[in-house]
Amino acid sequence: MVGPAPTESQDFIELVERAKRGKLKLYIGFAAGVGKTFRMLEEARSLRQRGVDVIVGLVETHGRPETEALLDGLEVVPRRKEQYRGIVVDDLDVNAVLARKPTVVLVDEIAHTNIPGSKNRKRHEDVVELLDAGVNVIGAMNVQHLDSLKSLVQRATGVVVRESVPDRFLTQAAQIVNVDLSVEDLLERLQAGKVYAPESVTGALENFFRDDNLAVLRELALREVARRVEKSIEHHPRVASLHPLAPDRGRVMVCVSSYPLRAMTLLRRGARAAGRLHTDWFAVYVETPGEAPELIDLEAQRHLLANFDLARELGAEIVRLKARDPVAAILDFARSHGIGLIIVGRSGRPWYRRVLGRSIPSRLLQEGSEFDIHFVATLGDADSR
Repeated sequence: MVGPAPTESQDFIELVERAKRGKLKLYIGFAAGVGKTFRMLEEARSLRQRGVDVIVGLVETHGRPETEALLDGLEVVPRRKEQYRGIVVDDLDVNAVLARKPTVVLVDEIAHTNIPGSKNRKRHEDVVELLDAGVNVIGAMNVQHLDSLKSLVQRATGVVVRESVPDRFLTQAAQIVNVDLSVEDLLERLQAGKVYAPESVTGALENFFRDDNLAVLRELALREVARRVEKSIEHHPRVASLHPLAPDRGRVMVCVSSYPLRAMTLLRRGARAAGRLHTDWFAVYVETPGEAPELIDLEAQRHLLANFDLARELGAEIVRLKARDPVAAILDFARSHGIGLIIVGRSGRPWYRRVLGRSIPSRLLQEGSEFDIHFVATLGDADSR
């Protein structure tokens, strides 16, 4: 006799029982109102019925009655309250959760920026602290808050994403669940007052909740979750040898200059390419004699360091090389580190024009014929503003 299929909560609790460090499960959606928080609370209730010590660290019900009803009977940790700019705001109380030490805690809206003065600047850093302490976390976020997608979302929808989560955070998730809903059903929920208060519906429909925007974001969510599921399957020891994409594809290298105002575009493109290829990637900066730290202005140095920080958040390994000839240094590094794809900006910069009277992109094409070379047109990109 065949027993019932395991539920999502059963799958997750099996991971929890085998772990020493906390395990992370993420519910990802493409917009507010698709049901991420609802699904989290449903799972929490299921776990509680099975005797698991599960608590609510922070969830945002946004006044939705059917979501608030699911809180009934669940232990909720009181939020930490702080005064900020004359008003009292509340946030996740990480210390209270750590003191309580539950088996599982729910944390909503992971892309949130914490109150100034908090121990951690971002909520996803709170989650990492809980995981490191052995507390398992079930969380939720929308796909547009993934850092490598910010530029793409802005180009496709015109929506500027203010808060983000680094891509490397998602790599810590033991399970990722896409909470999907058709665009038509979501708009119906919005118009029925089940997403926002009635007075906010008109503005939402005219701005973020346009049909075309939602369609783009839904496609991104479906692709992102599918890609990460494919990656986890591919690295499973019983599957890796059978997977058609298992052979080495070569690593990805992004070339960053000392004039890096548009480097964000290149770095995010590199992160996406490495993610699609399921491979490692490098952010490589070549310092020529004319670009020693004492010779370039402080603003350029500040931007360069900021872009190194972004590259680390996106999962890159930072490489700084010193050479008179940037092209030779780039190609030498590529050949010695198994690079398959080189990404470089097409916009002109002084060191792109000074090498032997030819541009770096044209020389890379001529001298690096064994590599795939992707030139990114970054001029006028939103990142440069």
